[in-house]
Amino acid sequence: MLDLPHKTEKSHADGKILQSVDDGVGVITFNNPDKRNAMSLDMWEGLGLALTDLRDDPTVRVVILVGAGSKAFVSGADISQFEQVRHNAEASEEYSRRSAAQRALLADYPKPTIACIRGFCLGGGMLVAMLADIRIASDNSQFGIPAARLGIAYSYDGLRQLVSLVGPSWARLLMYTGMRIDATEALRIGLINRVIPDAELWGSTMDIARTISANAPLAVQAAKITIAEILKDRADRDMDAISAIGRSCMDSEDFREGRRAFMEKRKPTFTGR
Repeated sequence: MLDLPHKTEKSHADGKILQSVDDGVGVITFNNPDKRNAMSLDMWEGLGLALTDLRDDPTVRVVILVGAGSKAFVSGADISQFEQVRHNAEASEEYSRRSAAQRALLADYPKPTIACIRGFCLGGGMLVAMLADIRIASDNSQFGIPAARLGIAYSYDGLRQLVSLVGPSWARLLMYTGMRIDATEALRIGLINRVIPDAELWGSTMDIARTISANAPLAVQAAKITIAEILKDRADRDMDAISAIGRSCMDSEDFREGRRAFMEKRKPTFTGR
């Protein structure tokens, strides 16, 4: 079992989305283990509430997304809801509309995000993981998008993220076949960043999160903003935003603190100002 955070500060979606804070690290837990953390519409909306709370919490510098239990990160959409909410094109469009704001919030999140993946990461779970900045997975993880086996079209957002990570050739193979791949293959093709032994997954993920949290927030934000702009088409890039965050870094107290700490051979204490 993952050694998940000690204390739940808030819950959403009737307890299926949990939210906590641990030493500058926000944690959002998908807590539907009886269904392998399959995502319902309520859970999407709860995810948005948790993301907003942690975004607006000045003590939080990085956010981890993790699944409860030992079986799954998120095993996909809750198929039991399909007859009610995704039974035809019109209903599916409404479902997408109701979850679009949450997907956009995660895609453009101002703080670094880490997906801590154990077990199944399928379908909509892959979308959540791919929208995170960093993906750390246990050695028993499995990845796949079974859209072709269900007769549904995977979202544009999801396929754009998939192609950006693994390229069009692997995206085609995964999508056309609906196949599952293990963590070793996912690492090899660039879908995930690191594979960790199962028992060490949570500790290793927290170590990465705490390292990010201890760094200068404006410098981390500058990297996040600049990388996001690099990934856009040249005509769509906001070079003014890159220049603005660069100036903020160079004029910040954190930059002065970083220089002082280096000269004094001590660990810097960054405030984000």
